[in-house]
Amino acid sequence: MNSELRAAYTQNLNAAKSSYRAGNHDAAFSHLEIAHVLGQQFFLPHITVHAWMLRVAAKRQDRREILGQITRLAATVPGFIAGWVPLGNTGGANVSALKPMPVPTSLSRLVPKPDIIRQLSFRLGALISVIVISRAF
Repeated sequence: MNSELRAAYTQNLNAAKSSYRAGNHDAAFSHLEIAHVLGQQFFLPHITVHAWMLRVAAKRQDRREILGQITRLAATVPGFIAGWVPLGNTGGANVSALKPMPVPTSLSRLVPKPDIIRQLSFRLGALISVIVISRAF
């Protein structure tokens, strides 16, 4: 993550935390959605945003969002290993976890284009692993 992207991600994450502590959960979630778009291609920032989204959902007692965030947290690891990210997705349960979305113009210069070579190499590695494991049984 380059320094400009990290600064924008951190600014939104910190704004979300401040809004959360102030009891403004709608504002906190809005900042987390922006942080998600900025950080979703990076493992730790991605997990961090979903953990905070889960925390906000729990405070709101929003069962749909709680379930959605638990599901997204569980899917983050295999998604990262596979190298697949639905670019622009805001991360909330109100949108499909698999749906790419347009990156807002204000963020587009910060969000890196997905590394296709990395994605393909992860997928090829996963496919080879499945073949090797299936032949072992």
